[in-house]
Amino acid sequence: MSLMTYQHHDVNGHAIALPVGKVVCVGRNYLQHIQELKNSVPEQPLLFIKPSTGVVRVDEAINLPTGQGECHNEIELAVLIKQPLKNAKHAELTHAIWGYGLALDLTLRQLQDSLKRQGYPWERAKAFDGSCPVSAFVPKSDVQDHQALSFQLAVNSELRQQGYTKDMLTTIDELIVHISQTFTLLPGDIVLTGTPRGVAALQHDDQLTLSLHNGQNTLFIIHTKVN
Repeated sequence: MSLMTYQHHDVNGHAIALPVGKVVCVGRNYLQHIQELKNSVPEQPLLFIKPSTGVVRVDEAINLPTGQGECHNEIELAVLIKQPLKNAKHAELTHAIWGYGLALDLTLRQLQDSLKRQGYPWERAKAFDGSCPVSAFVPKSDVQDHQALSFQLAVNSELRQQGYTKDMLTTIDELIVHISQTFTLLPGDIVLTGTPRGVAALQHDDQLTLSLHNGQNTLFIIHTKVN
């Protein structure tokens, strides 16, 4: 898909009448993922941004960058914002969230490690074109409790990542309130809430299955592939 033709859509395939904005990402929000990469636990949420040109549909084939080392999967719960949030209060979030989906925070791991060693920002490893394949979104009204969601990524039919929002170090609402103190969130922006353990390199021709669940209820299952 052309980067310029992406449009947010719901699980029924209908376009969502919101522009495509930035993606605010949260690093190190699951303890086991912090441990697997031997990172330190941050004192406050670790934030970085992907531009709108990073956003593509996950249900279309995923194109990996070439010649830049391993590209790792990082599946995350995605939150679609529908109203502006600046210095938000918790009470504002009920009307400011459109819904929930999944996204892959594709990461050029070797490049990221090199940048970190040199004390440089991560954008080259995290914010390249197509770095944020995104699913359809489930309306907020269809999710009883967003801190009781679970999600999975299987690669070639083998479970690779499994996350539970209840295990987040900083909850979804707390993250959005915190983010809004620094970055004004606008309609069409997406917040990625962190990845659980299980990150690993994707390979060409890998078959991916992403699923989102609310308790025993499966909200959606998506099959896609890596070119």
